[in-house]
Amino acid sequence: MVVVFVLIAAVVLAAFAGLHYYAWRRLVRDTTVKGRWPRRLGTAVFVAGPVLVFAALGAERGGAPFPLQQVLAWPGFLWLAFALYLLLALLVGEVVRPLLRRLFDRKARKAPAAVAAEEAPVRVPVPELAELEPVRGLAPAAPAPTRRLVLARTVGAAATVAAAGVVGAGAYGVLNGPTVKRVTVPLAKLPRAAHGFRIAVVSDVHLGPVLGRGFAERVVDTINSTQPDLIAVVGDLVDGSVEDLAPAVAPLARLSARHGTYFVTGNHEYFSGAEPWVEHVRELGLRPLENARVDVGAFDLAGVNDVAGENYGDGPDYAKALGDRDTSRASVLMAHQPVMIHEAVKHGVDLQLSGHTHGGQLWPGNFVAAASNPTLAGLDRYGDTQLYVSRGAGAWGPPVRVGAPSDITVVQLASKQA
Repeated sequence: MVVVFVLIAAVVLAAFAGLHYYAWRRLVRDTTVKGRWPRRLGTAVFVAGPVLVFAALGAERGGAPFPLQQVLAWPGFLWLAFALYLLLALLVGEVVRPLLRRLFDRKARKAPAAVAAEEAPVRVPVPELAELEPVRGLAPAAPAPTRRLVLARTVGAAATVAAAGVVGAGAYGVLNGPTVKRVTVPLAKLPRAAHGFRIAVVSDVHLGPVLGRGFAERVVDTINSTQPDLIAVVGDLVDGSVEDLAPAVAPLARLSARHGTYFVTGNHEYFSGAEPWVEHVRELGLRPLENARVDVGAFDLAGVNDVAGENYGDGPDYAKALGDRDTSRASVLMAHQPVMIHEAVKHGVDLQLSGHTHGGQLWPGNFVAAASNPTLAGLDRYGDTQLYVSRGAGAWGPPVRVGAPSDITVVQLASKQA
């Protein structure tokens, strides 16, 4: 197992280094003069960027002092997103490059041939070059850039601007806070009196070194503005310890819903210490559902621990949460990962609420996320069980989203008897 991990890590590191070398070659080596300061500066940037990425990841996973995590996280994670879109832009540039070369060549051929054949200008006697006195302090004129150099600089500049623009827009979308999405889900067993019951679903807030208290305040204000009947926090609330993040999560104490706020663990809670976090959110007024079920009047609300808990002896127990319930009543299950839908189907759950996927977060990551999850985002059906997957309110790693805007979803339950 260790050998396999080492081999995979070696392949990933080699690919990471190779892609950075390709970007450096296109953006630095092909556009600058050897030995000059622009090449030295560009090389330093392409060395510092990857170093900061691994430093940020290592600091977060290794439990480094929280201020150090914060200092490393912003440049490290932003470089990760920037490098991704820089690479994609450069690959597009490889396609565009031949077209630009043809365009440059065509313009060169269209230059008036008559210029060379024009009448020679009146000659004025000038001293022989040997007779000219050298001008002190005047450096020789730099040679004009070749068409190849102009082409390389044009493609490189366009790729850099495009990548920076995509990352900047994606970061603004995250930091500005999630938008509210609304979806209606009909449940056959839901009584008429509960028609229109609203559940605010929030997942993947990922409070940590990057997204802190200010972001939590925006999330809480957005949820409360929807005036939900119940709030379901379906995991990955934090990335870090209670000691470091207690001030950041404090605004969650203001969450308000008539039937309360409920919480289940996600995989990142287990990376951060699930047991202390369960106790801390309880102190904030959230009710953890650890393989448990509550009667909220119109239906049963159940929650199971995340599958990542299996590695800590604290995994999901569907029988404990759902086994002895009255199956004539409607049931809603909070489960962080969409892959848990198959157990929900076996236990006759009417609706599962999940997150985890981030909707892919960074295009084209959506294709990877879709391949590893039964549903990437939105409402889906598996037999008699419906699954709703939120794209999440925050972001992990780079505070950037591209093609997968963050959301808080108000799921409105509809009774078929209404």
